[in-house]
Amino acid sequence: MTYPTVAEIDTMDRAALIAAWDHLLGTPVPKSLSRPFLRRFLAFEVQARARGGLPKRFVADLERRAAALDAPASPTLKPGGRLLREWNGTTHVVEVIEDGYRWNGTTYASLSAVARGITGARWSGPRFFGLREGR
Repeated sequence: MTYPTVAEIDTMDRAALIAAWDHLLGTPVPKSLSRPFLRRFLAFEVQARARGGLPKRFVADLERRAAALDAPASPTLKPGGRLLREWNGTTHVVEVIEDGYRWNGTTYASLSAVARGITGARWSGPRFFGLREGR
């Protein structure tokens, strides 16, 4: 299968760019794409295919990120609930209240602030309490 060269793409009018898109990708061109963007996208696609496609690690990273976007959101925490976390030999109990979270008699606006209070380091609160998987 022959593809246009980058030099050829640079001189194509919109109709030719659309035909090249259809030939390469087999999908309709999104209506809002400008000619400069079509040119850049097609040039990238032609070069990637000429070199055997995108690197496998790059594709795997994209797939992992897309899967994370599709992952279910963290469970909704309701007032009255409790979160338990053992840290450095101490079990910490965090109460979910109407206006945030209570830990050691202090109210926090976010779980990340509670995690920071417990560890002294910046953590994602939902990740620290096991509500979301890490990387």
